[in-house]
Amino acid sequence: MPIAQLTIPEMGAGHSSARPVGLADGVVLLDPAGAGVLPSQRVPRALPFRAGERMNQPTFHALAESLPAGVRAELIEGVVIVPPSVTDDHATTHGHAVWSAIGYKLHTPGVVAGDNGSVVLGPESEPQPDVALRLAPECGGQSRVENRYVTGAPELVIEIAVSTEATDLHARKRDYERGGVREYVVVAVERRRVMWFENVGGRFEERDPDADGVYRSRQFPGFWLDPAALLNQDGPRLLEVIHQGLASPEHAAFVEELAARRRAATMREEV
Repeated sequence: MPIAQLTIPEMGAGHSSARPVGLADGVVLLDPAGAGVLPSQRVPRALPFRAGERMNQPTFHALAESLPAGVRAELIEGVVIVPPSVTDDHATTHGHAVWSAIGYKLHTPGVVAGDNGSVVLGPESEPQPDVALRLAPECGGQSRVENRYVTGAPELVIEIAVSTEATDLHARKRDYERGGVREYVVVAVERRRVMWFENVGGRFEERDPDADGVYRSRQFPGFWLDPAALLNQDGPRLLEVIHQGLASPEHAAFVEELAARRRAATMREEV
């Protein structure tokens, strides 16, 4: 089956009518015009919680739904985390990781790709993975959408670690491990290192790339990632490796397997 050529489009800029412009001591400052105003014109609005506050997932979720548009917060091991502003090196690396996942998803029916979506992971955990790949429930996936939110662990998660590296490699890693994430990828931008963890018997074990320097997912056959290309933001090489994975026999077999799972699920529903 021929594989359509993928490209990385230019990222368009957009804004809402009230743009977050600052955060201080649990208070977010909103720009009501969305186009830049004087500091004296900014509208303060208190967040429903403070960074570092402890709570369970249901309480956090109920409060988080009242956050102003554009303000993010996560619950990691029962502790509220309000992420810092996103730096350019995080944003651009994140963009390349997202397009790697989207490129794979477009040619793998039954796979869902997510970008910064909240995941109800456990009684004290509601993270927002930078990138997530999930199997659809009808294809045997371990997550589902309830009330518009993903509930249950994505099979594969990618986190871009700049200022969040300590959290990503410790508390967040433990949460993903407990929650049942099967593969966890941490892109440590400043250290220029990609770490790929595989869940073996309920514990994450770091694995090395293959001899050619490429990581090949075991949960998603054909999802290939060149860590050097991702760190170097080498789009052409990144897409070259994606195409190679999509053209592999293991990817073709996986697509057939997912189609068979969907047919079986449909037959069960009709009985």
